[in-house]
Amino acid sequence: MGRRPDQRRRHSALVSGSGRGRRMTHFDVVIIGAGLSGIGAAWRLQRQRPHDTYTILEARDAIGGTWDLFRYPGVRSDSDMYTLSYPFRPWREPESLASGEKIRTYIEDTAAEAGITRHIRFGSRVTTADWSSAQARWTLRTARGETVTATFLYACAGYYSYAEGYLPDFPGLGEFQGRLVHPQAWPSDLDHSGKRVVIIGSGATAVTLVPEMAKDAQHVTMLQRSPSYVIPLGNRDVLADLARRILPPKAANRVARAKNILVTQLFYQLARKRPKQVRWILQGLAGRSLRNPGYVQEHFKPRYDPWDQRLCVVPDGDLFRAITSGRASVVTDHVDTFVPEGIRLRSGKVLEADVVVSATGLTLLPIGGVEIGVDGVPVKLGEQAAYRGLMLSGVPNLAYCIGYVNASWTLRADLSHRYVLKLLDHMAKNGHSVATPTRPTGTGAPLLDLSSGYVQRALDKFPRQGDRDPWLVRQNYLRDVVATPRADVTQDMTFTPRTAPVLPSTEVV
Repeated sequence: MGRRPDQRRRHSALVSGSGRGRRMTHFDVVIIGAGLSGIGAAWRLQRQRPHDTYTILEARDAIGGTWDLFRYPGVRSDSDMYTLSYPFRPWREPESLASGEKIRTYIEDTAAEAGITRHIRFGSRVTTADWSSAQARWTLRTARGETVTATFLYACAGYYSYAEGYLPDFPGLGEFQGRLVHPQAWPSDLDHSGKRVVIIGSGATAVTLVPEMAKDAQHVTMLQRSPSYVIPLGNRDVLADLARRILPPKAANRVARAKNILVTQLFYQLARKRPKQVRWILQGLAGRSLRNPGYVQEHFKPRYDPWDQRLCVVPDGDLFRAITSGRASVVTDHVDTFVPEGIRLRSGKVLEADVVVSATGLTLLPIGGVEIGVDGVPVKLGEQAAYRGLMLSGVPNLAYCIGYVNASWTLRADLSHRYVLKLLDHMAKNGHSVATPTRPTGTGAPLLDLSSGYVQRALDKFPRQGDRDPWLVRQNYLRDVVATPRADVTQDMTFTPRTAPVLPSTEVV
């Protein structure tokens, strides 16, 4: 990182080797994950530090991350695309809540246009990452036997397991004569046309699946243990459409982005300070859509306050339309046991089903499940403190990317990218090779501050916040967008001076 011109020339000569067929195995920066975050990180890195070598190690065989993995019917964003898209590449499609396919294409096109795709090593799932203080480098090993080293490691692999979603231990499942599927592993041969479908869950995936499957199914029932907050939003942004007619694309995108950030953040702050009023607003929206107060009271009145869990967005109220048309319904009850014809509930009622979809959430997994070690000692992530929500106490030259829980993922991800690059610039300017966050005096709230079941099941796997800055993670983009670029990268950080350049290695392939 930050080599002088003579060092960069030597670096290039060593990488190229004496002949063809040699492949770099040491990089200034290694990014894990070629999803929305990883491609955004690479774009920022190329632009700000064009002389740094880097690669992206992607476990799958395609770009897209979440948006390549999930292929269930109707999969779409639950955040508006003007904030979920990159600030440096305008979203040009008409939909504000876009399909998974369009988001995947957007990420692929971004990578191709910036020349990032050629830096990606597909099918390279990182299993271990070991830091050597003596060599001042990370050694990464992949599931297929590759070894790659890096001066700085940036994990953009999200926070959940791609291998499997969460599936409860359903009693009597072996007796069920229909088909059970999980949205994370949607079977390509599933035909639900004319069939009775039960979707277990009430989160974002469930409220997406219900109206989409109801188009062809005989009937779709959403079975929930307890209600979630559901908010209908238009799938076209009126201000964005107007701005596009009178402004250049980038300017129009900035207008829509700024408006949506402001509205989202103000609504979140209102929900935390005036939960009763926001509860009344949300239930009023549901009541206006369903025109059945009793139905709202029974199935759309959560026990928790707004934003204790993420709000479920339904574009143009499609979930409510499916219910009022009779093609779908909601049942609030608990699974007692599966029976041959479907699911028997605790109330004794039997929901008959040909297909059951277990939309029961994710299995959270920090840093893509990579086993981290420092000088031969395993790092237990749950025992670490989160430095600015993107580094780990006592772990050198490692950053990870996690988005907001109350806003679009990309908003926080892009701030994280910019902070990491600011840190790398500082290290290069001052002749440092290693940056290690010191340990705070105490720990505070969980890193992911949500009461959702899938989050609570995994709290011990994630680092915790500290008791003061810079160990706090505030879910407030308006504050962060001002504070993060001005943050002192030296605060609670120990630096090690560069003693000698780390030379690259090559392998014959």
